[in-house]
Amino acid sequence: MTVKVLAIGDLGNNISTLRKFIKSSEIHLINFNWEGNSVVMDERNDIEFFSTNKMSDFIKRINEIKNDFDICLAMSSTGLLVSYLANLNYIAYFVGHEIRSPPFIKNSNDPLSTEQPIYAFNFLERWFYKKAYENAIACVVSDDELLNVSQKYQLNTIRISGYIEDTTIFNQNVKPIERKKTKFTFLSPARMGLQKGTDKIWQALNLCKTDFEVLQIKWYDKRTSKEKQLAEKWIKNKPSKVKFLPIMKREELAKYFMFADAVLGQVRGLQGCIERQALFCKKPLVHYSNPEYKFVENVEKIKKPFILNSNEPSEIAQIIDTIVESKESLDNLAVHGSEFVKIVDPFQIAHEWDKIFENYYNKLKKIERETSHLKLLLFRTLYLIGNRLHYRKLKKIIEN
Repeated sequence: MTVKVLAIGDLGNNISTLRKFIKSSEIHLINFNWEGNSVVMDERNDIEFFSTNKMSDFIKRINEIKNDFDICLAMSSTGLLVSYLANLNYIAYFVGHEIRSPPFIKNSNDPLSTEQPIYAFNFLERWFYKKAYENAIACVVSDDELLNVSQKYQLNTIRISGYIEDTTIFNQNVKPIERKKTKFTFLSPARMGLQKGTDKIWQALNLCKTDFEVLQIKWYDKRTSKEKQLAEKWIKNKPSKVKFLPIMKREELAKYFMFADAVLGQVRGLQGCIERQALFCKKPLVHYSNPEYKFVENVEKIKKPFILNSNEPSEIAQIIDTIVESKESLDNLAVHGSEFVKIVDPFQIAHEWDKIFENYYNKLKKIERETSHLKLLLFRTLYLIGNRLHYRKLKKIIEN
């Protein structure tokens, strides 16, 4: 049988990529019309977008289409909240700060960034987010770090074997971008921020002795005023070796991967999509990965080919200089990385998702939860009241 999945709130093209590889499920993705980097970087083909950013309109649209589907897959804290208020049986998929810094915690901040709170929700809004997280029928994560965090909140968590990457876009057969190259070139595509280790990379680049250039995509964390201030500081005081590139679509990013001699990944100890994408393109990768966290499950005996043993700027600088000067080191790094990333098989990961969808559909048989209409109406009304009492909205009303 084919399980029809309604997906809400994609983050970083995770669901749009999954749709390409699943076999026994069909996914219809409806996404938020958020402004910013997502307008450029998100997949937009064959994806529905909410017409407004009002919760009442979200729920209205979900109610119009929900009976065409068997189960829901929700991403982002907003996606979970919409699914909860729309009275759906939904699986939550966590990929980052939506579980690392959940919105139901007062003054929640990103432990990998500044101490400044990310959200400014009132008590009632936080209560609804907590209910949205607790009422997910399952929570899926793809790495050890998020597994540990989700278990802290006693959620029903499933660990799958990895993050899915679009190997139809990121592979060794992509033609490089047409661009003049005069010296050894690194591509640094990770978003600038403390959680990525931009501070350490900038320090390391100033310590390097070899001649090369770094093409840094100019996008950065800006969830808080302190993150914006940090980004402005880094941009203003960038190392002389750094040249900025504009935000680009994934197809163009793949061409830049193939153009570069090597890739600078994040060094704060986590793993992101750009590291996996670089390895699928068979590019030498300079990246620090916390040894406590496995790249995928059950691969303790496989050495991570990321070359950095620590994220100290002095070591980062030393390794950069080594691979700039040594073609042998550069080639070995590319080969080992290309072999390693084969363990992140998009077809295997998609198969695991197919089984999750099938198992929960067989268990529940329908997408809608058993909730009385009166209780549902009360909950929605209460949320809208709490949302209306948000201090920024109150300030706007008073000022008008």
